[in-house]
Amino acid sequence: MENSTKLEENLINTAAMSDKDAYQYSPLALAYIGDSALDLLVKTYYVKNSNKQTYKYHKDVTAIVKAVNQAKFVDMIMDELTEEEVDIYKRGRNATTHSKAKNATMSEYRKATGLEALFGYLYLKGDSTRMHFLVDKMIENYTV
Repeated sequence: MENSTKLEENLINTAAMSDKDAYQYSPLALAYIGDSALDLLVKTYYVKNSNKQTYKYHKDVTAIVKAVNQAKFVDMIMDELTEEEVDIYKRGRNATTHSKAKNATMSEYRKATGLEALFGYLYLKGDSTRMHFLVDKMIENYTV
């Protein structure tokens, strides 16, 4: 298991750049990479903490990373975010998108995009500690 943790850190640290450089990306670019980073972290959590069939992993992971639950999570943690994180979140939330999630309102979709932008920003700066903290909290507070 120790090697898998090192692999995670290497994946995140490979992308590491300065805060200023990470901030320069468009909010939708941050959300694009953040969506993948969040998905990978939640998948990693479930694989490391359980052994089940892949369709069961998929069911658990998609339940957490769907836009509706991301929006609920944002509402729960907003007071815990730093000013910088709130700024990134708001940039993502307010970005003009031409799409919408299948099973979410536009408000929920925008909040989810903001959260994904935050994860993209944290990923690009290599802040794995903060990303893991947020994912653990997201999973811990997930209710069916």
